[in-house]
Formats: sequence, C-alpha cells, structure tokens
Amino acid sequence: MLTAVLLAVTTAGCTGSSGGSGSASNPNPGETTHAQAPTPASAQANAQGNAEAAARQQLTWKACPPPTTAESGSSSGRAPGPDWECATLHAPLDYARPMSNSNTIDIALIRAKATDQARRIGSLVFNFGGPGGSGITTLPAFADDYKELRTRYDLVSFDPRGVGRSSGVVCLDDRQLDAYYAADAAPATAQEEKALVDRVTAYAAACERRSGRVLPHVGTENAARDMDLMRQVLGDAKLHYFGVSYGTELGGVYAHLFPDKVGRALFDGVVDPGADPVQSALAQAQGFQLALTNYMEACTKTADNCPTEGQIGSLLRRLAEKPIPGAAGRDLTRSLATGGIAQSLYSKDFWDYLTEGIEDAENGDGRLLLSLGDAMNGRGQDGRYSTLQSSLNAITCADFAQRYTAAEIEQHVPAFRKASSVFGDFMAWSLTQCTGWPVKGAWQTPDVSAKGSAPILVVGNTGDPATPYEGAKRMAQELGPGVAAVLTFRGEGHGAYDSGNACVKGAVNAYLLDGTVPETDKICS
Repeated sequence: MLTAVLLAVTTAGCTGSSGGSGSASNPNPGETTHAQAPTPASAQANAQGNAEAAARQQLTWKACPPPTTAESGSSSGRAPGPDWECATLHAPLDYARPMSNSNTIDIALIRAKATDQARRIGSLVFNFGGPGGSGITTLPAFADDYKELRTRYDLVSFDPRGVGRSSGVVCLDDRQLDAYYAADAAPATAQEEKALVDRVTAYAAACERRSGRVLPHVGTENAARDMDLMRQVLGDAKLHYFGVSYGTELGGVYAHLFPDKVGRALFDGVVDPGADPVQSALAQAQGFQLALTNYMEACTKTADNCPTEGQIGSLLRRLAEKPIPGAAGRDLTRSLATGGIAQSLYSKDFWDYLTEGIEDAENGDGRLLLSLGDAMNGRGQDGRYSTLQSSLNAITCADFAQRYTAAEIEQHVPAFRKASSVFGDFMAWSLTQCTGWPVKGAWQTPDVSAKGSAPILVVGNTGDPATPYEGAKRMAQELGPGVAAVLTFRGEGHGAYDSGNACVKGAVNAYLLDGTVPETDKICS
C-alpha cells in the first residue's frame, strides 16, 4: 500500500526541474540528430494554422477507463469513479508542419465538472510536474485537496505528450529497468564512469528504437501549445492554470507564448527558469541536503532512533560494496537507497518512513527503502513501470541543449560534494542524463517573459528540496515587471498548497476563486 501512495506523491512533483537531474537514484541518459526545422516565420504560421484547425474539434467525454500501466506503474488500477470523465484531444504532432493523418498525437484528458454550475468560472487546468507525471491519475488521487476550487471550476488535467496515455515514451522493459535503476550511478573510477556512460547511451538508443517518432516533439513549447489548444476546445477565453513543480516551467512558457490568454494562474513549487542543468542539479543537491538536515533535526525531538548524516553516508557506502535483501528477490543497492531517501523528503508525511527504513536497512532489511526507491522510479507493486522517468528524460532532453561529457562532470563533482555529502555525487552524475540523446535540445534555458500577462501567483516554499525557494524569486523576476505576485511559505516538503497550511490555501483559493491577488511578498508559516 505504501508504494501506491508514494507513486501518487512522486507523480505530483517529481524531481522537479527539467533543468535536469532525473531520478536521484539513477540518471536518465542522453547523441544528437534532428530533422532540419523550417524558418521561424513559416513555423509560426504553421503553428497558428494547425491550432486554428485543431480548435474546431469537439471533445467526446465518457466514463474513464482504469489507468494504464504507462500512467500508474500498475496493471490493476481502478477507474477514478463517476465524478470523472475522460476525452481525447487531437493535436498536431509537429506544430511547424501542417496537420495530416500521420502528423497528429492524441492527448488524454480528464475532468470533474464544477459543483456550482451557476457560478462556474471555467476550467482549471492542472499540471503536476515531473516532467513526466500523469495528470490522468494524479488529479483524481488528490481531488479532495481541490474540493473548494471545484465549486466554481471544472477540474481538468491531462497526460502531456510523451507521458502515460499520450504516446508515453518507452525505452526498456520492466526487467531491464529493474537492472538499470539498481546499477550504481555515482562512479568513483574511470572504469565505473565508462560503465555509466555506456548504460545511459544504450538507454538513449533504446528510447529512439521504441519511441523515436515522438522524441523530437515532446518538448515544453509543444506542450504549452497543446494547453492553448485545450483552452480553445474547452471553450475558455483565458487559460486558468494550476502548475506544480515542472508545471510552473510549463506555465511560464505558456505565459511567454500566449500572454494575452493567461487567466488566473498559480505556480507552486517553482522551477528556476534561469538555471542551466548544472545550476539546477546543484541547487537540488543543496535543497535535498537542507531537507535532510531539517528532517534529522525534527526527528530528534520526537524519536530516539534518528539517523545522523554520518550514519546515512556509512550505510550508503556499505550498500555500494554489498547490497542487502529487499523484496521479491531484489536487492537494495546504493542507488535505490539514495532514491528512496530523496523520495521521503518530498513530504513530511513520509519522514517516519525514512526513520524506519534506515533503521531496517542498518539491520539488513532493505524492503522499506526499496519501496521508497521504486516509487521515485515509477515502479508499481506488481513490478510494472510507468513512463514517469522515461518521459522525464525525453522532455528534458528535448528542451535543454546542453550535453555533458564525463570529463566535464568530473570538474563539477567537488562543488556537488560540498553541497551534499549524501546526494552530491548522484546529482552531479545525473548530468549524463542527455548524453547520447538522439534529439537536439531547444534552448539553454527557457524564456518565460510574459509582458502583458494577467497577474500570476508564484508560491515558494523555503524548505522545498526539489525546487528550492530561490526559484520562485527568479520566476517572478523573469516573468517581468508587474506580472508576478510572490507568496512565501515557511515550510517543508515539495510545494505549498497541498501542505495543509491554512494560510497558503486561503490565499490561493481567494486568488483563483475571487481574483484577489495577495499583498506584496505575503508570508505564510
């Protein structure tokens, strides 16, 4: 049961930045080939024409089927219930080329209609991050948190292109993924570095073999265009939006492309749009280290079996030499344990599991940390994987142009170790994520400038491990003068709205439901 709950949390806000670290337990890879793109002017004209043609479609809403393995990592999931209905949006695969039967991609949608139709504002579109998280499974799982918003909004989410039911990217089979995520991702010798690079390069080649048709088209700009198409087909004059983690980057790119179409938009758990992959991964190493420190300090106030940082480091070194039994014939390795520790820092609700998991592992029982690590990687209880991490890789590498060699990464390792003794090496070597990737990246960092946009509420959490608080300030700055209102939450975990803090929820609901923008630099604690 723990794994199922953790998968929902993971999907709601994966490692957070498409600036790129992939899973903390194993980096996902990345070579670069790409068809020649049309000129910007012709591409823009084709994009507009495609959107206008696609906007004339009518959605057919019907009862939702059970989630697929690609979405949930399970082959036994249940349909979300009678309040929910699903539809398929037909979008151009390549907005730069005219639509045809061979140039479309289906985007899976889900919604629950507003309960007070007389006061309905419109649709509120959610993206829960990753990149790679399935909105089809996540929104129903967290629906109780959004009951008040549902009074006046249809709650809508989707599997972005390349995710889950929307042509989810597949690279390796389940057995191969078990081996891939268990392998050590923090090399200490030249031989180990070569083995890591060989693994990620082979992974990239497998992604091209199995999902090559969609890989050039799963970037964030295309996903933003899908959202504007969604807005039109849903019948909304403006896009009302709730973006979490990577969803804030997607929202920022949307605001840049369509500033006059921004309605009420919330960015929660904010990605730093000005950070390149090295800066992003380093900030995450610092963020997870801060969260780990806060966890250890809080633990000592309530328990007497709390681990120290030294004990955790010693445990991980022992696991690198000799894994311990986990479950179903699988071992807990250093990579899986590191991912499990990181996973538990996404929410204070899982701190007790972390204490128990480390204590169990010290006694030779790796089951709990393995379950936590599996959740980070999108593995269900029946051994099936969702597309969570493969989609994260594909979207990140379609977005970011940087490709790092082992020699370049070696130069950064000391700074990462200084940032975190537990996570530093893993976060540094996650920069191999796009090494060997078969598609060129679109940018160095995304442009989120949004002159003319309606006010956007940006919420930053000072204790956020995955998207450190500084990202909220940078997002507000990059959106441009007069666009962002910043709300600070002095808390723990990833994001703020779902933390249970009444101050945050009250301010956000007042904004989304009534249009009341919080006072400048409001603080909740």
